[in-house]
Amino acid sequence: MAAAQPQLSPGAAMVQRWARSCWSSFWDYETPKVIVVRNRPLGFFHRTVQLLILIYFVWYVFLVQKSYQESETGPESSIITKVKGITMSEDKVWDVEEYVRPPEGGSVVSIITRIEVTPSQTLGTCPESIRVHSSSCHSDDDCVAGHPNMKGNGIRTGHCVPYYHGNFKTCEVSAWCPVEDGTSDNHFLGKMAPNFTILIKNSIHYPKFKFSKGNIASLKNDYLKHCTFDQDSDPYCPIFKLGFIVEQAGENFTELAHKGGVIGVIINWNCDLDLSESKCNPKYSFRRLDPKHNPASSGYNFRFAKYYKINSTTVARTLIKAYGIRIDVIVHGQAGKFSLIPTIINLATALTSIGVGSFLCDWILLTFMNQDELYSHKKFDKVCTPKHPSSRWPVTLALVLGQVPPPPSHYSQDRPTSPRAGRHPTLGERAELPLALQSPRPCSN
Repeated sequence: MAAAQPQLSPGAAMVQRWARSCWSSFWDYETPKVIVVRNRPLGFFHRTVQLLILIYFVWYVFLVQKSYQESETGPESSIITKVKGITMSEDKVWDVEEYVRPPEGGSVVSIITRIEVTPSQTLGTCPESIRVHSSSCHSDDDCVAGHPNMKGNGIRTGHCVPYYHGNFKTCEVSAWCPVEDGTSDNHFLGKMAPNFTILIKNSIHYPKFKFSKGNIASLKNDYLKHCTFDQDSDPYCPIFKLGFIVEQAGENFTELAHKGGVIGVIINWNCDLDLSESKCNPKYSFRRLDPKHNPASSGYNFRFAKYYKINSTTVARTLIKAYGIRIDVIVHGQAGKFSLIPTIINLATALTSIGVGSFLCDWILLTFMNQDELYSHKKFDKVCTPKHPSSRWPVTLALVLGQVPPPPSHYSQDRPTSPRAGRHPTLGERAELPLALQSPRPCSN
């Protein structure tokens, strides 16, 4: 006697049915079914979505973004700058060698417009500047000998001495004396500075396309001696007046010359290499780079010194705190050229995206329309193939050749009739069609 098989619990039975259902659905094949819905608002919405997607791809993707091109950003760039001009302060004439740093020129150049000079400094001991934090004192006990202040001017000697002026006392330091204390000589160099000229020579190269170009026209040797930049008449004469650069950046020259600042000269090389080389031109723009509305970080200054020697021994120096206009030359660019691969990719994306309209309309049709259940019933069918399929291709070929009648839309399995031997069934007779021509049967859930 066979042993009775144990019954599964309701939960296990449900899991088993779910697993069987998933396994069965895994082998299903889905094919689209076309249903024509005569609904004018829905049809209008469908065509509008398709039109918007088409306009987006044709106008923005292909015409504006030029997505049919292979592109390269960030060209290899070389920059050489040269400043020319003279100016004068109250009692001195200044030339390029004195007010330009660094003198050899590059992508960054500083033009000094105001200086504070502390002359005749020598190595020795003197009071620390009162502007240095914790430099004030009342007695020698407030000054620790040998203590270096990294924000100060020297190393403390341990003495508290009177300041240069007033009734203050500060700690004595071993340093270049006298220290810079805000009472230095002040010289303004910005009187003639707006007329300084800056030559910005720039060459770029796109290695992917093997394309090179410069921002100076290939004309006569003396071309640069008589021209200044003009976007319309002389776009290939990169000689700019300092006043023009500051004005284009939207700044006041006198204020900028007193406090200093950083101006960016941006050169943009956007080149469509499907066109001629003459269409690839540099575009210049100017803007201030340091935050002028933030007192803690606005402005620009630096220090340097001039040393004096006697018998090869340094005996003194002049300390100069310089305020100036720093010019940063920044090069951007992008080059593009037609390529088949991005064109095919973007065309395929465009054609696929047009189907978004059908997806949205299907969602509206099956969710918000009054007869959504009817549409759902018409749209989704589940069909099972016969359990014992026979070879279909001979029957299909016969249908194409017109030798077998087309399968009827309905047939009865309750009253099958067989045609008489040797002839086809007549118009009024039912025929048991071959299995390959039978209509698919609905699947049981």
